[in-house]
Amino acid sequence: MLLDLTPDQALFRDATVRFLGDQAPPGEVRRLRGDPAGFRAEYWRRGAELGWVSLLVPEPLGGGSLSGRPLVDACALAYEFGRHAAPGPLVAANAVAAALGAADADAHGPLLADVMGGTAIATWAYGEPSPGDRLGDVALSVRVDGPDVVLDGVKRPVESGAHSTSLLVTGRTGAGLTQVVVPTSAAGVSIEPLHTVDLTRRFATVRFDDVRLPRDAVVGEVGDADAQVEQQLWIALAMANAEAVGAMQAAFDMTVAWAFDRYSFGRPLASYQALKHRFADMKSWLEASHAVCERAAEAVDAHDADAAELLSVAKAYIGQYGVELVQDCVQLHGGIGVTFEHDVHLFLRRVTLDRALWGTPAEHRQRITAGLERSEGAA
Repeated sequence: MLLDLTPDQALFRDATVRFLGDQAPPGEVRRLRGDPAGFRAEYWRRGAELGWVSLLVPEPLGGGSLSGRPLVDACALAYEFGRHAAPGPLVAANAVAAALGAADADAHGPLLADVMGGTAIATWAYGEPSPGDRLGDVALSVRVDGPDVVLDGVKRPVESGAHSTSLLVTGRTGAGLTQVVVPTSAAGVSIEPLHTVDLTRRFATVRFDDVRLPRDAVVGEVGDADAQVEQQLWIALAMANAEAVGAMQAAFDMTVAWAFDRYSFGRPLASYQALKHRFADMKSWLEASHAVCERAAEAVDAHDADAAELLSVAKAYIGQYGVELVQDCVQLHGGIGVTFEHDVHLFLRRVTLDRALWGTPAEHRQRITAGLERSEGAA
């Protein structure tokens, strides 16, 4: 990212870059394309030891920010994940860790410690299948039955759903939202893997059929989780945006280097005016994506009133121009760009999937419009 990093942030970034370069190079990503999990357990554990899942957790619980801006720290990490097309449920796991860190430490402290240590993987079950797949739609039912809560419904897509030990499930109780920690081994939970365009990530459909759990499995209060869910969505949006920008940057850098190395009629491709114009467009999209992504993350950390709007602006812009930029990179590589052996498709896959997760560009434009209408009505 283009932010001026503190020494601690730079050290963390450099350690992550070295680790991903060693543990998740493109060859390893290709080798694991048929692996059910998409990554090795040791890879995730060692990454967690570096701090991958603890940046958004309060310091008294074992986490802590590097700079006093925890989401900016997490976005710097997500950017490197995108730049390396790295595997693992980074965004979902951090949303869960943040939720557990804000909840009752006595009830969920042991799970949080395992998640931060990488010995357990917990993911967020938020989205739902069609026709209830619009951003913010939650139909899964969570009802109270004596000392228990009972879950009924379907969640899709759930990242690493088949390879997580626990799910943080967002459901509806009356007019409000409730969140429940559900072990994937619980009776009534069934998980069906999904196919995805991204070679590095795995998703699943998770069904909950009369899943009964004790009341202390609830994170926060029954029917009163709306604000916490919105905070988790902000985390997911900011990190997914940063991840997509990292993939855009990697593809752009790769394509610029190719254009200078490849010669046609005795001149490098980069010297032709028609290609210069295309690179200028791509560079403007990339710089704007960096800027809006970083400004949105900073707004969340600063508790700015326009944080939600900025996150949706970033998601809509990056979702549109990220795919367009990387598709241009593929085309500028010529025939080799559409081969499996070339690395550029790894980044196209990443930005294509990130565009669809946590709300499409169209849905975020609608959120922006709705926010402006509310502001005008209040005025």
